[in-house]
Amino acid sequence: MISFAIVIQFVFAILLTIAVLLQKSSSIGLGAYSGSNESVFGAKGPAGFLTKATFAIGLLFIINTVFLTYSFNKDKNKSVIDTVKVLTPTQNTPSK
Repeated sequence: MISFAIVIQFVFAILLTIAVLLQKSSSIGLGAYSGSNESVFGAKGPAGFLTKATFAIGLLFIINTVFLTYSFNKDKNKSVIDTVKVLTPTQNTPSK
């Protein structure tokens, strides 16, 4: 389960990076390569859609990060010392 969550974390990181880079900024970023999106996304272009998609992917990224943190730290509360068996010396009491 943790392996799957790690793979999903990498996918979310890549998608989030792409979504952020596709948004228009003062230097346009990678939004220049998206072409004419006004016909698909309306008059405003992809700005509203990309903002919502970025928020959704970011939220899923954070939820997955919290899950991974909990999963990795669940076993960290146990110490190696807890697994060591302590042998107590038997007390030899003199017989009467």
